[in-house]
Amino acid sequence: MLGMSTRALGFGAIAEAYERFRPGYPEELFDLVLGYAGRPVRTALEIGAGTGKATRLFAEHGVAVTATEPDAAMLTELRKAVPASVTAVRAAFEDLRPGETYGLVYAAAALHWTRREGRWSRVAALLEPEGVFSSFGGPFELADPAVEEAVHAARAPFLASDEVPSPDGTAPDEAMQWPGTELRRSQLFVDVRQSVIERRLTMSAPDYIGHLSTVSAYLQLPRPTRQQAYDAIARVLPETVEITADITVHLARRRPE
Repeated sequence: MLGMSTRALGFGAIAEAYERFRPGYPEELFDLVLGYAGRPVRTALEIGAGTGKATRLFAEHGVAVTATEPDAAMLTELRKAVPASVTAVRAAFEDLRPGETYGLVYAAAALHWTRREGRWSRVAALLEPEGVFSSFGGPFELADPAVEEAVHAARAPFLASDEVPSPDGTAPDEAMQWPGTELRRSQLFVDVRQSVIERRLTMSAPDYIGHLSTVSAYLQLPRPTRQQAYDAIARVLPETVEITADITVHLARRRPE
């Protein structure tokens, strides 16, 4: 299996597709994060901002967001989509140096691409005293079991699974999922919480294939094989598909010094 960092490097080539086919984030997410903070959040640092799907949610509510992203193509799409108030920085999380601190540090479906070593000390160093950390994302699943079974069978000759495994090996049926598991073990954070925002989407079959074209597991396939997989899946899809795209949200607070 290819390592997380290797899989993370494949997104730049499909930045436009990522912007087109990945859904944005709902108002409920902003309300959840701000409700947990219990006070106005004026500044935020985003880890792995991609094309700015989450950036615009926070920026449009008046948060001064510094959006960091290592891939130039993704940042190009981000700059087209987000308010001018956003500061876009080309940098991997591991390359950020402590200095300025923020009321909120967050990652939208991106934290699993960061290196485990030193992850939480880096986050804590970027947070104001008692500042808030949040990570959110979740699987993108076909809601109809029969359609899911047909897609799994069509994909099987090319790809056994398109899921990103839990970085710390937490089983899918555990009550607390990653990164909440690591946050609870860390001495740097308190008040670790996990919430789920239910989300249901309807997509056309071509748009669903477009979404698959932004999934890291497919991007690691040789281009001809990748297209064969898309074609095989397209043949078993109905005209429109229902998607379960629940957002699991983890929240924690920097431990007071």
